[in-house]
Amino acid sequence: MPTLSLIIPMYNESSIIAQCAETLHTYLENTFPSDYELIFVNDGSRDDCAQIVEGMGLSNVRVIGYETNRGKGYAVRQGMLDATGDYCMFTDADLAYGTDVVEKAVAMFREHPEASLVIGSRNLTEDGYAGYTWIRKVASKLYIKVLCLAGGLKLSDSQCGCKAFTQKAAKDIFSRCEVDRFAFDFESILWAEKLGYKVAEMPVVIVNHRESKVHVVRDSFRMLRDLRKMKKRIKKASV
Repeated sequence: MPTLSLIIPMYNESSIIAQCAETLHTYLENTFPSDYELIFVNDGSRDDCAQIVEGMGLSNVRVIGYETNRGKGYAVRQGMLDATGDYCMFTDADLAYGTDVVEKAVAMFREHPEASLVIGSRNLTEDGYAGYTWIRKVASKLYIKVLCLAGGLKLSDSQCGCKAFTQKAAKDIFSRCEVDRFAFDFESILWAEKLGYKVAEMPVVIVNHRESKVHVVRDSFRMLRDLRKMKKRIKKASV
């Protein structure tokens, strides 16, 4: 069993996926020599991103997937349930938070043995949103605040695309998850709370920027709708 499983959901990422795979493979070989697995989850892509990764022939790297696009939440869930590492982490193919966050997340688990989840946060340091335009920074912070208030969560950045779980927590939480798209972050955190898992927050900084796939106004309403449904469902669930 490897120490780390790193999961990368991908949907039509052919323009960046080779660089992502090479960067992560080099980093992981240096940081966790032969003690990791790198799992790319092909979320029904219409391009050849899966074939690109498979064709690179990188050690400890594998691609799983399915034909129909289901959403990031579904892709992350499949990766988490397939992972075998002591710690299971996901981040995005653009490596928005760099590579060092991987080692930092594992270190956080060791420094906080009571924690079963380590969640990245852009709100713990002043430079967390470095490089964001003023309007995008304000919109992101407001978006997170509204959702956390609606969800009753006290985390500083529930939507950060960089989260890690112990093996036990990953299987326990994601085997219960049902949300396929953006609200999956909230669902995993609500299940963690329901199941009594402790969360540690880790400061992260955006180092690579690209246009967000989240439409703040449209997706906020969708997220709030999904959040209400999942709160009721999880509250009623027996564990």
